[in-house]
Amino acid sequence: MHNLALALHRRGAQVTGSDDEIFEPAKSRLDAAGLLPAQEGWDAASIAPDLDAVIVGMHARPDNPELLRAQALGLKIYSFPEYIYEASRDKQRIVIGGSHGKTSITACILHVLRYHGRKFDYAVGAQLAGFDLMVQLTDDAPIIIIEGDEYLSSPVDRRPKFHLYQHHIGVISGISWDHINVFPTEENYREQFRIFADMTPKAGVLIYDKDDEQTQLIAVPSNPDVTYVGYGPHEHVIRDGRTFLLNKRDEEVAIQVFGEHNLRNISAAKEVCKQLGIKGKDFFKAIASFPGAARRLELLKESATSVVYKDFAHAPSKLKATATALKKQFPKRRLVACLELHTFSSLNPAFLPQYAHCFDAPDVAVVYFNPHVLEHKRLPPLAAATVAEAFQRPDIKVITDSAELAAFLREQEWANANLLLMSSGTFDGLDLTALATEIAG
Repeated sequence: MHNLALALHRRGAQVTGSDDEIFEPAKSRLDAAGLLPAQEGWDAASIAPDLDAVIVGMHARPDNPELLRAQALGLKIYSFPEYIYEASRDKQRIVIGGSHGKTSITACILHVLRYHGRKFDYAVGAQLAGFDLMVQLTDDAPIIIIEGDEYLSSPVDRRPKFHLYQHHIGVISGISWDHINVFPTEENYREQFRIFADMTPKAGVLIYDKDDEQTQLIAVPSNPDVTYVGYGPHEHVIRDGRTFLLNKRDEEVAIQVFGEHNLRNISAAKEVCKQLGIKGKDFFKAIASFPGAARRLELLKESATSVVYKDFAHAPSKLKATATALKKQFPKRRLVACLELHTFSSLNPAFLPQYAHCFDAPDVAVVYFNPHVLEHKRLPPLAAATVAEAFQRPDIKVITDSAELAAFLREQEWANANLLLMSSGTFDGLDLTALATEIAG
């Protein structure tokens, strides 16, 4: 939301906003632009009758006093995706959906387009190298690349965000049940992607992972007016801890990312870029310098015998893909991997069995969660034994104290070993950079 505020401010709009808590880097960035509220909290008086529109984020609740005031005044109220659509009505809209990989695919497309000097707008869910904002809205860009989240649009609009963008080109990178607090069954969750696929318009394009079983159920070519494009992992070789793509002439192109999931992401991005007029040879020129998205297999520290990576992985499919990728990239090194359970789904006993055998790749597997997070999310207590049983790995270690976790990791033998830290949280403020320096310094 703060990125949208900055993008609109940059476009020349008068923007005001509010929140009950504002964290870094949003706080400093808003302050530098003169958009930081004088005080935190909600105040109905902030909503004046002369406002052109109010944009509400998912953090607000339905009884938010400012939202109620806007409704009482009959003001135009947008959710984030509704506003992005309104701002891009006259543009070609490319929407990247999927349970996993959508940020990386979006980031890859943006990198290639920028490399070749193309004009484009965008809305992406992570900070990307070389981009100062996560949202850009201009008057002259003919296309917009949107990361299409399947989560709810706003507290008063229960539709998935990616249903509101009305894509011309859509991508489904894979479907793996998530957000159990919103989509209580796997079928209900998959249905949201079926709706997205069916929204592909006449002369539109749907690009999908042809090997994903759940995606196959909803992305089958069923509309003769739509072009369906299936993709798999890009052809490649791995040598000495580096991954090389193979082009049509079997020439090698060294890349900075690795893992089968990223090779699939690159294939998806290549298919999108092809639809946008980027030739294969030009795609390969650009992809060599693609650094990946922030917090997606992000290198923290490297030595001659160890590497430490952090990753946003938290859902079962992401966990399995990321851990397997690092093990395959360094097959002769021992892998210690740690997952933090932090989301509503991952801390729900009904969802935990989805993690069965998803953490088999590491030599040492650790699962961490903080019982206080359960209290904050108003979830029932979770026993460490319940977590251990769900992963179906007898030697898995479950830790519930961050100091104990740090001590356990420091005790490991790090000669010829790698560390992988996976979470959508922060391991309760653990200084991962300092820890990585101790391990691989």
